[in-house]
Amino acid sequence: MWENPFLFVTLHPKIDFYNVINRKMAETKKIKTALVSVFHKDGLDELLKKLNEEGVKFLSTGGTQKFIESLGYECQKVEDVTTYPSILGGRVKTLHPKVFGGILGRRDNEGDQEQMKQYEIPEIDLVIVDLYPFEQTVASGASEEDIIEKIDIGGISLIRAGAKNFNDVVIVPSKAEYSVLLDILNKQGAETTKAQRRMFATRAFGVSSHYDTAINAWFEKK
Repeated sequence: MWENPFLFVTLHPKIDFYNVINRKMAETKKIKTALVSVFHKDGLDELLKKLNEEGVKFLSTGGTQKFIESLGYECQKVEDVTTYPSILGGRVKTLHPKVFGGILGRRDNEGDQEQMKQYEIPEIDLVIVDLYPFEQTVASGASEEDIIEKIDIGGISLIRAGAKNFNDVVIVPSKAEYSVLLDILNKQGAETTKAQRRMFATRAFGVSSHYDTAINAWFEKK
């Protein structure tokens, strides 16, 4: 009767159900390490508290790293990972292959994983960014020099990298999203679904687009 003995397996509803469950589980990712690099720190403490309770490790630079430690949490310095200090007056802090490799490395790509192991690149599962306040600086009537220094380079790059690799990474692109992630953490622990990561990526590209548009508008007026 059954010419193909495997046909039953592909048609059986219970088997299909388990396939769907396994696929959904594969799309769920656990947050183990978070890179935090923010300008505005208000509202961040509650999110950090929950992440710490979930056993998430922190990685950061400068003022953000000191803020995290002031709350009583351990925080590894980015420079301890890259072996480079913050240079050029803080213009270059996170721009390094060990940081961006940790964000962009594909967890299901054998070649990526081999290179990450070879170059001792740590996996970064969550990126929290709040950009330099460019628009507010312009509105304040600041000098051109001060405005130029408020053009975020590392932060915007982190946002784009995290959003590009949403398959594996959660990107929180502004303080407006702190509460969104906190709500997810409270409901399901330090795990996210692919749909949730895509949602954050969509918002991240929106933040990036708005930021660059504001900078372009300022340059156009000069």
